[in-house]
Amino acid sequence: MKNLKGIISALLVSYNADGSINEKGLREIIRYNIDKMKVDGLYVGGSTGENFMLSTEEKKQIFRIAKDEAKDQVALIAQVGSVNLHESIELGKYATELGYDCLSAVTPFYYKFSFAEIKNYYDTIIAETGNNMIVYSIPFLTGVNIGVEQFGELYKNPKIIGVKFTAGDFYLLERVKRAYPNHLIWAGFDEMMLSAAVLGVDGAIGSTFNVNGVRARQIFEYAQQGKIAEARAIQHVTNDLIEGILSNGLYLTIKELLKLDGVDAGYCREPMTKELTPEKVAFAKELKAKYLA
Repeated sequence: MKNLKGIISALLVSYNADGSINEKGLREIIRYNIDKMKVDGLYVGGSTGENFMLSTEEKKQIFRIAKDEAKDQVALIAQVGSVNLHESIELGKYATELGYDCLSAVTPFYYKFSFAEIKNYYDTIIAETGNNMIVYSIPFLTGVNIGVEQFGELYKNPKIIGVKFTAGDFYLLERVKRAYPNHLIWAGFDEMMLSAAVLGVDGAIGSTFNVNGVRARQIFEYAQQGKIAEARAIQHVTNDLIEGILSNGLYLTIKELLKLDGVDAGYCREPMTKELTPEKVAFAKELKAKYLA
């Protein structure tokens, strides 16, 4: 297994106007992340890839293309989580056979699952696939909150190596890292990366790294070196960019920024809005000129 620490891009996926996967565009996004953003890894099949609107076969297609394009150049993490446990197992087996370095799975959502049910979900995917697992905790979307003792229960399974922590509770983050120092934590909120890095996270997984990966690495490395003023200055610029992206439409704007660099980033998948208005395209060009020239 490759080193999974560092800057990992939550991979965007290019779609055609009819919603089908644009393989050429997806390959270009992967190359841009590896060659220009210099990321340490790719998190494939997450929220940023519009994963939860895809069929099982489409998810497999993306896993296959990403592995074929990236080869062994960077670490590859396959997000296989689903409310359908059978789908998670099928995807987990498929990604493992392809040679993905690790699996990840969002906590099962929508229904109010008990912690025992959540633990069984992870243990079952691991038992069926034999691969390592990263818990994907994103409570503001799933409604699932995991406490310090519950992380300890999950970590009794030696195949669970850590958590993608997409939450603003940095007290919890610090307590989890303190309690389980041998387990990894990846920060999931790009706009709070410096705060997480100061608390000793092992890396970060972010959607804006598709276009802002170089700055993300600078923030992370400066924080590790104790150069907090330098890291803070870069986080300020990063957050100005993120603020603009969020106000204009997250995924569509990142895709537009990629297009402005010659990448065939395509459309978003409906029921998301497929493309930006001309006014929003113009604003994306302003963001590009100001922050990513």
